[in-house]
Amino acid sequence: MAFLKPKQGSCLTLTEYYPALMILKRYLLLALMLGAMAWPAASQTTSGVSVKVMSYNIRYGTANDGSYSWELRREAAAAMVKDQRPAVFGVQEALPFQLDYLQEACPMYRWVGVGREDGQSKGEHMSVFYDSTRVSLLEWGTYWLSETPDVPSFGWDAACKRTATWARLRDRLTGKDFFFVNTHLDHRGKEARRNGLLLLVERIGQMNPEGAPMILCGDFNIYPDDPGLVELNALMHDARETAPVTDRELTYHGYGKVSGTAPIDYIYWKGFKDCLEFTRVTQPYLGCPYVSDHYPVTATFEFTE
Repeated sequence: MAFLKPKQGSCLTLTEYYPALMILKRYLLLALMLGAMAWPAASQTTSGVSVKVMSYNIRYGTANDGSYSWELRREAAAAMVKDQRPAVFGVQEALPFQLDYLQEACPMYRWVGVGREDGQSKGEHMSVFYDSTRVSLLEWGTYWLSETPDVPSFGWDAACKRTATWARLRDRLTGKDFFFVNTHLDHRGKEARRNGLLLLVERIGQMNPEGAPMILCGDFNIYPDDPGLVELNALMHDARETAPVTDRELTYHGYGKVSGTAPIDYIYWKGFKDCLEFTRVTQPYLGCPYVSDHYPVTATFEFTE
C-alpha cells in the first residue's frame, strides 16, 4: 500500500505509521464482520449445502408479563434472531408492532403474513420471516384452520381463529425451491387441533405436486405422543426425532415457571437429504433470561445434491 512506503533511506515515524495502522485495522474489522454476518445463515457440509430454520412463539406483545413484557425483552429477542441467524423462521402470536420491530432491528429479514382476525392486520400473525440475502420469496399465502379455510373463521371447537402461513422460497446458494409452513394450533379445542392437523396434511399434499422440500413448524399445543400426530408422522419427519443431534426437553416454560419435559413446539420436514441438528434456544440474551415464554426451536437441513 503506497501510504506505508517510507521516504528513501528512512523509516516511518510513529506519527506517520499510526494513521496507516488504523486504516489497516478498520479493513480487518470490516472483513471479520462481513464474514461473521454471512456464516450463520448457511454452512457447507462435507457433502452439500445446509439451511437453518426456526420456530419462535414470540408471546403476544400486549400481554401483562411484568419484567418479561415485550418492551423489556424485545432487544433480547432481536439479539437472539441475529445470533441464531436462521434463513427462515416462523413466529406465532406476533402482533404488527412486534413484526415491525423485528424487521427494523434485523434489516436483512422481510416477513409475510396476515392477522388472523380479519385477514389483513388485526390480531395475531403466524408470519414467516426470511433472510433476503439468503433466500428469495416466490409466493406466499395464509389459510384458516377451519371448515372454511379461505376466509377468516373459527374452526370446530377452537377458542381462537387459527391460521397457517406458507411461503415458497428459492435458496440463493443452490437455486433449489422449498416450502415453509408456519402454524399455531388451538390451545383448548381438541377437535380443532386434530382437524387442524388433518387440514395441514391435506394442504401440504396438494400444494407441492413436484415434491420440493417442505418444512412445517409451529406451536402445536400437543405432546409428541398425541394421536393427532399420526397422519402428520406418516407424511413428514419430526426433526426432533430424526436429527442425530437433538433436544427432547420442554419448549413451553412460562418464563421459568413450568416444569416437565414434554415439548409442544415442532419442526417437521420432508424432501431434504437429511436433518443435521435440532436444538432449543435456551441461552439468555443481553441479560434477559427468556426471549419468550417458549424456547425457540431450530433445525438445520441439508439439501440433496
